[in-house]
Amino acid sequence: MSYGSSSPRAPHPTPDGRDAPLDVLVVGGTGVDTVVRVPALPVPLADSVGVGPIREWAGQTGGYVALGCRALGRSVTLLDYVGDDGPGRLLREQLAAGRVDFVALHSPTGTRRAVNLVDAAGRRMSFYDARDPGGQRMPREAYLPLLRRARHVHLTITDFTRHLFDDVEEAGVPVSTDLHDWNGVDEHHREFALRAQYVFLSSAGTRSTTEAVMREVLRAGRARAVVATAGAAGSYVLTRDGDGALLPVPAVTPPAPVVDTNGAGDAYVSGFLHGLLSGRAPHECARLGARAGAHACTGEGGTALIGPAEIEGPLPRTG
Repeated sequence: MSYGSSSPRAPHPTPDGRDAPLDVLVVGGTGVDTVVRVPALPVPLADSVGVGPIREWAGQTGGYVALGCRALGRSVTLLDYVGDDGPGRLLREQLAAGRVDFVALHSPTGTRRAVNLVDAAGRRMSFYDARDPGGQRMPREAYLPLLRRARHVHLTITDFTRHLFDDVEEAGVPVSTDLHDWNGVDEHHREFALRAQYVFLSSAGTRSTTEAVMREVLRAGRARAVVATAGAAGSYVLTRDGDGALLPVPAVTPPAPVVDTNGAGDAYVSGFLHGLLSGRAPHECARLGARAGAHACTGEGGTALIGPAEIEGPLPRTG
């Protein structure tokens, strides 16, 4: 199986960059979103509904996390399968424009797609087409050289990424994952929840059981911190080294009107990882994540990426 880099690497101190340290390795979770802006959700049952311009945005969760970290000045490589098709070309172009090093493996089933319905308040409903064949395994020669250089690995919950955990643990590299709207029960997500050291989830899936699910992940797994995002209600952080209290982190008021919430959660993760790589404590990282997530809501398709100057503020550093 062939693979290669589809965009120039970020600047590195070595001539070819092959042995240079890498801040973040993101694996899986890319694709193209078709965004349809609708009058309201749920959409009324009708033969035809008039909508505004239908747009296509490349990224999805892996792409948005990679683009967000790169916008914050981090060296990033994104590794994933992509199709030799129109959506795949759009994805490559978007990542190249964001200066993300994209190492693309050929997907015979094509590039992942989603159709997202977005209402006037920026809320969304997504229809996801994963496309990945069952039992897919990523060749170790594709990721091991990158893993050995990485300071941090972010594994999306694409099915094949579960098979990387053993090698990530052996390398001793911290790993994060985003469970999105996991209900706290489904086994597909549970393996990621229990094997990652930084676990993100949305309270939209766990609802009234959010705190219980967070505590179970911390009790049964390897997590150093579990973070639950709750939209306009902010987020919550639970750490292994803390006093056992669930720490609320207030939401941040967006700097402009909310346009689209696509990619806001991924921007939160990017802000959090930026703080983590800077040596900040988890609750401080969450505040940076809140800033990044709020900023992302002000543009379409996850394109409103916050920069290092905008995300930094009077937050104390640890140590």
